[in-house]
Amino acid sequence: MQRKIGVIGGSGVYQIEGLEGAGWTAVETPWGAPSDQILTGRLAGIEMAFLPRHGRGHRHAPGDLPYRANIDALKRLGCTDVIAVSAVGSLREDFRPGDMVVVDQFIDRSTSREPSFFGSGCVAHVSLADPTCPALSAACATALRDTGAVVHVGGTALTIEGPQFSTRAESRLYRSWGCDVIGMTAMPEARLAREAELCYASVAMVTDYDCWHPDHGAVDVAAVIAVLSANAGVAKAMIAALPPILGTGRRPCPAGCDHALDHAVMTAPAQRDPALLARLDAVAGRILGA
Repeated sequence: MQRKIGVIGGSGVYQIEGLEGAGWTAVETPWGAPSDQILTGRLAGIEMAFLPRHGRGHRHAPGDLPYRANIDALKRLGCTDVIAVSAVGSLREDFRPGDMVVVDQFIDRSTSREPSFFGSGCVAHVSLADPTCPALSAACATALRDTGAVVHVGGTALTIEGPQFSTRAESRLYRSWGCDVIGMTAMPEARLAREAELCYASVAMVTDYDCWHPDHGAVDVAAVIAVLSANAGVAKAMIAALPPILGTGRRPCPAGCDHALDHAVMTAPAQRDPALLARLDAVAGRILGA
């Protein structure tokens, strides 16, 4: 099986350079339009598909992102692996602005987003105990180290609704929960990627100390943007370093990401809603026979 890498670029990462045969492609999905057209091409022999999460020019707010359309579009294009890059605030002293975190756990505090591809008419419960792919995450960590970045492997990312940043009381509360970084977009994206049987890795770019830190004031957008520019360069260098690490061929995921739906669908075949099944053709066609 050939590997195809999907990259979801967060704040500050709106395109990637060096793709052979690069072109922007419009993808239609049953869940609406994705955040933007998708940049496709080849990088060192591996097919790539890049989606700017907020759209070029940063048009979409975190709570309004078409999360289901974004994941469906990447799956529909044949992606096997998805690497999500996002800007985050740090809730730890040792996770400094400019550092990179390969996240492996999430806490979801978003409130207004569609959380699943499934629902009444086709109910499914996927395992999310380990929401990221260990093998893909390890490859990202290796690629990041190759760039010379400070890399933290493992961490819990808290997702808030936004678009506002936290109050100081909230920031202190999240630290007491043991969260490591805070952002606005990791969920439900990671959950949807698991439902779509995609290997998913989350690379968080630390831009600030949120507002808990006694020696740093409230989050300053100008300062965040300055760090974002440097972090974006690291993220792009990571992507460029991935092809020789991952290789063009792909075996089944050792962690079972690509078979996450094997025992997840609960609704009996005779009771499944044909309209919903039609919408699930890309993300769950393997298991539903679409």
